[in-house]
Amino acid sequence: MGRPSRLPGTAKIDQIVCHVDADCFYAACERLREPALRGEPLVVGMGYEPGTDSGAVATASYEARAYGVESAQAISEALEQLPRKIDAASRDDLDVAAAGFYRPVDMEFYESVAADVKAVLHEWADTVREVSVDEAYLDVTEQTSWDEVEEFASSLKAEIQERVGIVVSVGVAPTMSAAKVASDHDKPDGLVVVPPESVSDFLAPLDVEAVHGVGPVTADALREQGIETAGDLAAADPAVLERSFGQRGRRMYRFARGEDSRSVEPRGQPKSFSRESAFTEPTADREKQRQRVRTLASAVAQRAARRGVLYQTIGIKAVTPPFDVTTRERTLPGPAGDEALVERLALSLFEEFEGQQIRKLGVRVANLSFGSETQSQLQVWANEGQKTTSDKSDSRNDTHRQNECDERECEHNHEHEHEYERDVGQRTLSEFE
Repeated sequence: MGRPSRLPGTAKIDQIVCHVDADCFYAACERLREPALRGEPLVVGMGYEPGTDSGAVATASYEARAYGVESAQAISEALEQLPRKIDAASRDDLDVAAAGFYRPVDMEFYESVAADVKAVLHEWADTVREVSVDEAYLDVTEQTSWDEVEEFASSLKAEIQERVGIVVSVGVAPTMSAAKVASDHDKPDGLVVVPPESVSDFLAPLDVEAVHGVGPVTADALREQGIETAGDLAAADPAVLERSFGQRGRRMYRFARGEDSRSVEPRGQPKSFSRESAFTEPTADREKQRQRVRTLASAVAQRAARRGVLYQTIGIKAVTPPFDVTTRERTLPGPAGDEALVERLALSLFEEFEGQQIRKLGVRVANLSFGSETQSQLQVWANEGQKTTSDKSDSRNDTHRQNECDERECEHNHEHEHEYERDVGQRTLSEFE
C-alpha cells in the first residue's frame, strides 16, 4: 500500500530522508558538564584513566585533530602530539597553549544526552531509525516538502542545540545512503540538502571513500583499479566490482549512482503519529486555520486507525513566522481511538493561536498503544474547560517524556545495513563520531 495522499501545502515528490549525526558527540557531552572545555583541544579516551597514558582515543575534538590526534590512536601517541594541560603547566619544555584536556569515556552520561536528542527527533518525525548512540535517520516526507526542508532541518538543528546543548550535522536526500553522505559533507555544524534531481551531480566528484559503505581499505583497493571518485565507481562495471568485493561491490555501485531503495524503518514501534501542513503564505484567517486543523486531525486519526493503534495524548503544533514553533497537548485518562475526539481536542488546543499569523500547523497523537487495550470511557472530556497544556519550554509533559526516554534504548552498534560501512579490521572506537 502506498503513502497516504499529501495534504494542502505539501507536495508528494520523493521520500525525504534526514540523517542526523552529532558532531564529536563524546566531546560535546563532556563540554555540556564542563563548559570551560568549549573551544579547547579535548580528547576522550576509551580505557583511559586520568594521569595515565593507557587506552585509545574514542573521540578527538576538532581542536585536538588540528594537532594530529586521531580516533583509535593510542593515548600514549596522542600525548606526544597534544600533551595534557596539567603536565604542560609544570614542565618548561612544554607549551601550555599547545596542550589539551583528556577525559575518560562515560557512556552512561552520553546515553542520557542521546536520549534527550532522540526525544526531540521523535517529536519532529513520525518515523525515526536510531542506528547508534549519536546518529539517526528520519523520514520527514509527511512533515515538510523539498521547497521547505532546508528551513525545517535548520530549525531542527536549532531546537536540538537549544534544548540539549549539542551541535548536530544534518544531511537531507531522497535516499538513506545519500543523506548519510550529505551529513558528513560539511561537518561540523553542517546542513546539506541534496534534492532528488541533484543526487548524481552531488555524489560524482566526491572521493570514493565518501560513498556510503566504502571504508579506507576498500577505497585503497578501488583506487588500485583506477576508481578515484564516486563518479568513477558509478561508471564502473558492476560485474567486475562483484568479483572483487562480492555483493558489497554491487551495493557500493548502486549507492555511488544514488540508487537506494531502502525506506526508513524504525526499530520497534513508533512513539507518535503526526501530520503537518504549511500554508502558501502565513495567514491569520481563522476559518482557514481551523479547517486545516480539522484536515490534519482527521488524517492522523485515520492513520492510527489503519494501524489499529490507540493513543492517549493529543497535541498540536503552531509555527509562526519566521519559524517559531509552539506546541500544546492534552493527555487523556486512558487510550482512545476516536477521530471526532482528536478533531475536537485539537481545535480546543488551537484556540489560543486563532487569528495569529500562522505559517504551518501540525496535529500529533502519542502515548500509543499497540495491544488490545479497551478504549477508555471519555465522558470526563465532555467539559472542554478541562485541559493540560505545555508550552515550548516544556514541549512535552514530564511523564510522557520520561516514558519515551525509558522505552528508548540507546544503541552502540550500527545495524546490519551499516555493518559494511567500514572494512573488517578497520572499525574504530569512534566510528559513530
